[in-house]
Amino acid sequence: MIRVVLPAHLRALAHVGGEVALDVQGQATQRSVLDALETRYPMLRGTIRDHVTQQRRAFVRFYACEEDLSHDQPDAPLPESVATGAEPFMVVGAMAGG
Repeated sequence: MIRVVLPAHLRALAHVGGEVALDVQGQATQRSVLDALETRYPMLRGTIRDHVTQQRRAFVRFYACEEDLSHDQPDAPLPESVATGAEPFMVVGAMAGG
């Protein structure tokens, strides 16, 4: 089980109250986690990744084990503690402005 923490607006859209637990087939990567998340919660398609390019949206960041994974390759393995469910994969809405 992979634990995923979503920002409040995506939790509201997906109608979930807290962490989401996902079964991910094969290796745990950003792509496999997001694919599983969008399969289980189709209303999230296009909110985290672009519909066409599948690239991360500009104001979305990914964190795990106190590290920013946002610029890692989508098929790079996630840390072992995320793959085992000990640590969550966090989707965070970035803030900008002045």
